[in-house]
Amino acid sequence: MIVELNISNFAIINNLNIDFTKGFNVLTGETGAGKSIIVEGISMILGGRANKELVRTGSDKSTLEGLFFLEDPTKINKILEEYGIDIDPNNYLLISREIHASGRSISRINGRTVTLAMLNNITSSLVDIHGQHEHQSLLNVDNHIKLIDIFGDNELKDLLEFVKDKYEEMLIEKKNLRELSLDGIEKDREIDLLKYQLDEINGVDLLKYDEDELMKEYTKMFNIKEIGCNLGEVVNILNNFEYNNISILDYINKIIAKMNTIEDYDDELKQYNRVMEDISFELQDLYRDMKNYLESLELDEEKMQFLEDRIDAINTLKKKYGNTIEDILHYRDTIEDKLKTLLNNEKEIERINNNIKAIEIELMDCSNRITEMRKGLSKNIETAIMKELNELNMSNVMFKINFDRLEHFTPTGWDKIEFLISTNKGEELKPLSKIISGGEMSRIMLAFKRILADYDGIPCLIFDEIDAGISGRTAQIVGEKIKMISKNHQVICISHLPQITALADAHYVIEKKIIDEETTTIVRKLDYDERIDELSRLLGGVDLTDTTKLYAKEMLEMSKKLN
Repeated sequence: MIVELNISNFAIINNLNIDFTKGFNVLTGETGAGKSIIVEGISMILGGRANKELVRTGSDKSTLEGLFFLEDPTKINKILEEYGIDIDPNNYLLISREIHASGRSISRINGRTVTLAMLNNITSSLVDIHGQHEHQSLLNVDNHIKLIDIFGDNELKDLLEFVKDKYEEMLIEKKNLRELSLDGIEKDREIDLLKYQLDEINGVDLLKYDEDELMKEYTKMFNIKEIGCNLGEVVNILNNFEYNNISILDYINKIIAKMNTIEDYDDELKQYNRVMEDISFELQDLYRDMKNYLESLELDEEKMQFLEDRIDAINTLKKKYGNTIEDILHYRDTIEDKLKTLLNNEKEIERINNNIKAIEIELMDCSNRITEMRKGLSKNIETAIMKELNELNMSNVMFKINFDRLEHFTPTGWDKIEFLISTNKGEELKPLSKIISGGEMSRIMLAFKRILADYDGIPCLIFDEIDAGISGRTAQIVGEKIKMISKNHQVICISHLPQITALADAHYVIEKKIIDEETTTIVRKLDYDERIDELSRLLGGVDLTDTTKLYAKEMLEMSKKLN
């Protein structure tokens, strides 16, 4: 359940704090006061798409924060553990979002920054928001099958997952079949192109050369003159036989000669002399190696040209077939397999066709089982919906879930499911979109929410003006139905009807005020006397009379009987 909501610099909200209670919470207020903005704020906290246009004018960012209490934390704590998010020992969950005027959005759970996908994965089982747009979703026939499947058990869910995987496998095989079923000219063109590409790649013989070694050899050859010049000077400095030129080795030999005359006077001097002798031997070896290397240096123009041609060939292949030699070789293997398939496509076509037939047999079997399970669920759903609608003052209604079989498979089987309804006795069943009024649609959606609440396990339901299009006795019944839902779920409801508002456990009024020449939305939790005044406003408008106040008080007293 939502324990606390904090919103700042969001639309016309400056700073707002609401402490919600268990049970039935209702929010009322004048049109334009900001009721729907609060629902929008909750939607943002739950992972809705950020809209920078909702950042309050003059502010750099909006901050939205929701504190939730998890009565059964098992499912969400498991997800938190997977994401490495700290778990509160008291079963609280703190979700916050910052929406910047630049469009950037930052989400945090228990202080840990998370992606929007991670946030949605966690909040999907926290709150269910029902807005007026959901009426349209109920009119969309494509959504009817999804609603049925929600009521299914793990066996149905496993079957649906299997069908989805097999359907995707079938699509891939059919795509492969289309590629193999090219006409003769197109097939020959494809074969010629693949052969050309293979010959071009194989002609460079990439496996015989390491690119790094090739570049090292080319770099040495390209700089051979500079190497010879500098190395020659180094060799001469180490040991020079020219008259009057003293080399490093000459100096070291002089040092050793002088050390020989004094080393017997002290053991430490002997140690110094041994080191110098070792240095002399190492330098002599180094001198010989460098001299041999220098004498072996030779600029081979043909090899230089060969290396340049190799490097150009590799770079040409990179531009066409991949950024690295590994990529090029992988591409070569891929087109080689494709060429073999095209050259032997009759056998491959037969193999693919056989595989498609096997997949279709599996899909047929699973789809039949899914259909039977859905039909079994539909009977129970029809009974439950009829019962709920009857209690919602639609006593003559007939509701039926109609099944048709598609001529093709889909990721969910081959069922086409549509909800049919007759709202008046004697009328034939028709699609919802043909006969449903706004008030009837609100009640049908509420009926679905009522029976879904026992299946999806979502602890908090938010209704944004679900009472649209209803009044009088029907409004009272809808209110009582919402009150019944709030026995086992937290309900937050935005309403304009006194019949529904009077049944709430906690009543909040939303007002738009001008403070310091700025318009802002504020929310107050009403006490008993204030509730009477707000109910009177809903009953009679701006002018509060003793009669409306008396009626409002009576409504509050009568609502206590449902607690």
